[in-house]
Amino acid sequence: MLEEVLEWLAIRADGIYIDVTLGAGGHSAAIAGRLTSGRLISLDRDAQALELARERLKSFGATVTIVQSPFSKIAEVVHELGIPKVDGVLADLGVSSMQLDQGARGFSFREAAALDMRMNTADELTADEIVNRWSEREIADLLYTEADEHDSRRIAKAIVRARPIRDTGHLATTVAGARKHWGRQRLHPATKTFLALRIAVNREMEELGQFLTRTPAALNSGGRMVVLSYHSREDRIVKHAFQESEREGTLQVLTRHVIQPSEEETATNPRSRSAKLRCAERV
Repeated sequence: MLEEVLEWLAIRADGIYIDVTLGAGGHSAAIAGRLTSGRLISLDRDAQALELARERLKSFGATVTIVQSPFSKIAEVVHELGIPKVDGVLADLGVSSMQLDQGARGFSFREAAALDMRMNTADELTADEIVNRWSEREIADLLYTEADEHDSRRIAKAIVRARPIRDTGHLATTVAGARKHWGRQRLHPATKTFLALRIAVNREMEELGQFLTRTPAALNSGGRMVVLSYHSREDRIVKHAFQESEREGTLQVLTRHVIQPSEEETATNPRSRSAKLRCAERV
């Protein structure tokens, strides 16, 4: 949803912007390309992403500053860089295509790989720790709470019985065998399980909550906050946080209805089909 992101950010050539989820650098490159005297700060906690994006963005020189940091630390980053306020913030939540395509990182079940799923490989908790050491009840609660998996108890029981779970392929097969068949299946049976594990490993909901709480204070009046989410729980958190900030008088919600990708985009980029964009402006 690149065009929608650029439209809702309403980029000024002399503005200061933060892309808090740099990933492969696509959004950052598009934002930087619209700046003249402005500045872009791009954050990511994934060291591999930073290395690749730094190469992609080097042509922009001093216009772009790249920082390794989780997006929950946006206030600290802005303070350390000596920036009073910014004119726009973009958060593209979830796992990047680059991470999905690197099988060894364990985010995907398309090939057998280590049960890792860490965005920052310096973190301690891995998916292997969860599936092979957490209790059956803890796993079931995680799947239900984080991914709304209605077969959570059956799946958790199957995982515990199949221990040790060797790799992502073994996990995907175990989950698929435990799930009930609910009519036509658009998604792989293990999709929600992998989502829940990734969220837990990277503390994604905690990170998101802190980001949504701290970002309005970093915005200039009229500065915009654009958030792309990819599953219903994320979107609900963003929606409710925007509404609460609007009630408090700090933000004005600009997207009364969620913005979704066009049919043309979902046809050329199937991964975008679940994307939801929301925007709010500092008042």
